[in-house]
Amino acid sequence: MASGMRRRAREAALQSLYEFDTAHHDAVEVLRRHAEEETLPPKVFAYAEELVVGVLAHLEPIDAAIIGAAHEYPIEQMARIDKNILRLAIFEMLYNNAVPAKAAISEAVELAKLYGSDTSRRFVNGVLGTVFQRTQGSPTSNAEK
Repeated sequence: MASGMRRRAREAALQSLYEFDTAHHDAVEVLRRHAEEETLPPKVFAYAEELVVGVLAHLEPIDAAIIGAAHEYPIEQMARIDKNILRLAIFEMLYNNAVPAKAAISEAVELAKLYGSDTSRRFVNGVLGTVFQRTQGSPTSNAEK
């Protein structure tokens, strides 16, 4: 799948997880609604669904990784958009492996630039860099460039 399609899938998954986190709506149903409204191509929907279902299936260990990497920031007080960007990227890094970890980090930083606050990209990059170092070794380049 092309990187543009993956980004679109990540955006759809992010919207669904954000709504799940804020309004407690069923994330897969939210994704289906977004897919219809935005007429997502089948491959984009399939990858977005894989991301949403995967994040929810591994939510506890993903959140534990976030807490471990950002222990100064209680997860309950994190910006919901940042938390869900982190969840997506950590799922891709630790469980999905459809893209290299560094690509997942770069994509998460891009999502943070688009949807987060002025400090989101640095926060997301720092947390994911820590998770990456703890689980797979030291990154050789900075994903925030």
